[in-house]
Amino acid sequence: MMMFILFLLIVIAQRLGELAVAKRNEAWMKQQGGIEFGSSHYPWMVAMHAAFFVVFIIEVYKRGGHPSAYWPVFLVLFLILQASRIWALTSLGRFWNTKIIVLPDAKAVKKGPYKFIKHPNYIIVALELIVIPLLFNACITACLFTLLNIFMMLTRIPEEEKALKKLTNYQ
Repeated sequence: MMMFILFLLIVIAQRLGELAVAKRNEAWMKQQGGIEFGSSHYPWMVAMHAAFFVVFIIEVYKRGGHPSAYWPVFLVLFLILQASRIWALTSLGRFWNTKIIVLPDAKAVKKGPYKFIKHPNYIIVALELIVIPLLFNACITACLFTLLNIFMMLTRIPEEEKALKKLTNYQ
């Protein structure tokens, strides 16, 4: 159980740090004339991510808090995802946010992982929603939140692409 608590605290601290960065980026973008899109689905996305941690904690607690027999593999995958996450977020720099905020006439970011795929951070998050629970045998959490995330991305990605195409050189 101690490994689980330590892991959970690290992930939650990371997410809270990212939210602080997102808030700073949001303020900067809005000062520069950034326009927010998709605000109607944003509270649902926040609720989904908060519920992920609640369901994850409950499922792991009910299962005794033991790591998976394959925990070394899942931990390596998690660390790879974290490095990828940092790469994606730093590639966007001040344009990264948890909200869809677009700066009119800005050039779409085409560096880092964005040279290769359009939405690397969404792929990383989708994989995290599988790897994090499986690290502690929380299969229900992995399946449930993978499905919820798919539904969320079916709304969010088209909304983001529409906003980017409308206000930037995004293709």
